Amino acid sequence: MGGTIEACCLQPIDVIKTRLQLDKAGKYKGIVDCGRQVVAEEGVRSLWKGLTPFATHLTLKYALRMGSNSMYQGVLRDRDGKLSDGGRLAAGFAAGITEALLVVTPFEVVKIRLQQQKGLDHHQLKYRNPIHCASTILREEGLRGMWSGATPTMMRNGTNQMCLFWAKNNVDKYLWGKHEGDGRQLTAAQSMTSGFTAAFLGPCATGPMDVIKTRMMAQGKKGSSSVQYSSMLDALIKIPQQEGIRALWRGLLPRLMRIPPGQAIVWAVSDQITGYFEQRELRKHPEFRPSTQS
Repeated sequence: MGGTIEACCLQPIDVIKTRLQLDKAGKYKGIVDCGRQVVAEEGVRSLWKGLTPFATHLTLKYALRMGSNSMYQGVLRDRDGKLSDGGRLAAGFAAGITEALLVVTPFEVVKIRLQQQKGLDHHQLKYRNPIHCASTILREEGLRGMWSGATPTMMRNGTNQMCLFWAKNNVDKYLWGKHEGDGRQLTAAQSMTSGFTAAFLGPCATGPMDVIKTRMMAQGKKGSSSVQYSSMLDALIKIPQQEGIRALWRGLLPRLMRIPPGQAIVWAVSDQITGYFEQRELRKHPEFRPSTQS
């Protein structure tokens, strides 16, 4: 539910981010100008292009992210059940790669192909809806086409989640004195504040990978005239050469407008559920309650 609400509320920001990242000619002068032009040329509904794959991928992604991170953390804990900062970073990175390969890449390929289309007449657009888009990609580009840009997506999501889980744990600790497994349940407002704050680090660190991912996903079949970048490294070299180093951080502001509020919603729900189960387990086994003196 959190993923669906986030998608419906923040999808226009994601559409604007994609258009800015694909804007090589400098058509858009910023977030407001981009949004204004899209609405004027294509209608208000165009700001919600790609909503179905976006909402579906968010819901699946968050479930997989939280579950896989918990599994990886369990593997990396020491004999006393403690998790080092290095272990937390590694678990977050592995969770990000997992979600990128299994969920994010194919859904984002469809979302970006839909978002990059311009025009009011749906009959003249190459992709009519998410299912038609996916079937067209599979027919024209094969299964590999659905995983275009997988490498930068893995790097982006791995780094994002590495930063997020590490930062969230430390923000909880320093702002609220909350330690993992201590049974304390943060209020929804505290969880939202921590999630919002922790989510700023990842987008700043992964801006270039996000731009490269978008450019590669927007390309058609390899070998066609529309393919400009042959690999992640090729894009990393060409984009600064042709457009300047700042082009690698295009769309950063709309990402910062979308991701932290989204994470605030997700963590408000997740922390309440986690806190409930922690309290239940500690009532059964009070001897496992950790010391907060650290």
